[in-house]
Amino acid sequence: MSQKIALITGGMGGLGQAVVSRFHQAGYRIVVTTSPGNGGAPTWVQAQRGQGMALSAYPVDVSNNEDCLACVRRILAEVGPVDILVNNAGITRDATLRKMSYADWDRVMRTNLDSIFNMTQPLLDGMIEKRWGRIINISSVNGQRGQVGQTNYAASKAGMHGFTMSLALEVARYRITVNTISPGYLATKMVLNMPPDILETRIVPQIPLGRLGQPSEVAALVAFLASEEAAYITGADFAINGGLHMH
Repeated sequence: MSQKIALITGGMGGLGQAVVSRFHQAGYRIVVTTSPGNGGAPTWVQAQRGQGMALSAYPVDVSNNEDCLACVRRILAEVGPVDILVNNAGITRDATLRKMSYADWDRVMRTNLDSIFNMTQPLLDGMIEKRWGRIINISSVNGQRGQVGQTNYAASKAGMHGFTMSLALEVARYRITVNTISPGYLATKMVLNMPPDILETRIVPQIPLGRLGQPSEVAALVAFLASEEAAYITGADFAINGGLHMH
């Protein structure tokens, strides 16, 4: 069987890089998207290739449908049909609703939620033609339980799983699975840059396991859902949050 091609949006973030590493171990040909204007992307790609990784990177604004369509066309022409899609790109713009600007609401919804339409739809035909595919949407614990100051983020992440369940029903007959992963607080640069008093006195004490999650732990779950062993799992939402929210 030919080498599977995996596409990860937001592939240079903390979780994205962990997924890239895990997919490399699985022997996949890897494609990542990066934010337009990310000057560090070429150096990072060269470093990964230097370690023997089959990796390509494409700049794209995931919130822009036309940009995504053009990006997917390039990937299909230059790399090949995508077997595994991990919708990982996301941003936060936190404020209470009373103080939130429409621009911050709109930017989060378009980057986090519109992006999964923008990237998934143009790849579906290729998966249907092969009668095999894996679509994994990275949501958040705060899409399940809510969070003060994150009406935009929580709404976008909750919306992801509605998309997951509906698409899972549409494409099951083609042996394509669609699942959601909802991580809790991970030891990524974004979280570790929080003020230490917030992290140590307000966030970690809420987590029954008493620590932040490791990106590699979530990446292991992504890799499992992308594998043949997970062929009977679809439309599911996997909580991986140290017990912060149980349902």
